[in-house]
Amino acid sequence: MKIHHTHHWNYTIQEAKRIQVRFKSLLNLNHRIELKSIKQIAAADISYSLRSRKLYAAVVICSFPDLTIQSTYTTDYFTTFPYIPGYLSFREIPPLISIFKSMQEKFDVILCDGQGIAHPRRFGLASHLGVLLEKPSIGCAKSRLIGDFSEPSPPKGSYSILYAGDEQIGIVLRTRTNVKPLFVSPGHMVNFNDCRSIVLACLRDTRIPQPLKFAHRAVNEIRRAFSDK
Repeated sequence: MKIHHTHHWNYTIQEAKRIQVRFKSLLNLNHRIELKSIKQIAAADISYSLRSRKLYAAVVICSFPDLTIQSTYTTDYFTTFPYIPGYLSFREIPPLISIFKSMQEKFDVILCDGQGIAHPRRFGLASHLGVLLEKPSIGCAKSRLIGDFSEPSPPKGSYSILYAGDEQIGIVLRTRTNVKPLFVSPGHMVNFNDCRSIVLACLRDTRIPQPLKFAHRAVNEIRRAFSDK
């Protein structure tokens, strides 16, 4: 598939910060996505080596709304960028981009195991990847990076707003009754309400959306195949 925006990845932290600020200006958070328009959905995940700088990446394509796996793509990659919260996209996107470059399949939305705009510079992994691919993207993080919120009610589907000061930056979504919520935020080309609707439509019996569950399983399988447990 076409990569719409590119840059190199061998940055200092200050240079990476400038890239985030510059590319943030390309974000579109007003785009509408109706569920009935979605035919295929992609999910991207990364697993880290316990012994080296190696990363393992997976992208899974699922049909929607039944969420049947159509294709699974995996690769491995050695990173030189340090592990620093707020800059993880500079470690994790290069192997994902290599997968997307090789893909011929079309998809309508990308779910990412990471942050969208719920990020200090409003440009987390899901935003970064969405802008480079010019595709709707949603961040689905298991933990909060920044922001304040009230705990949502216990039932599945309940949610509260994640704020940075007076600015909404995400949704704290209860994806299973009486289970820790998920931190959902727009990445690119999607609004808050559609983020919530899409994630809810991708839930089955786990805390994370089913496509991300498949991607998580795939990335751990490739890591184990390299005897990197």
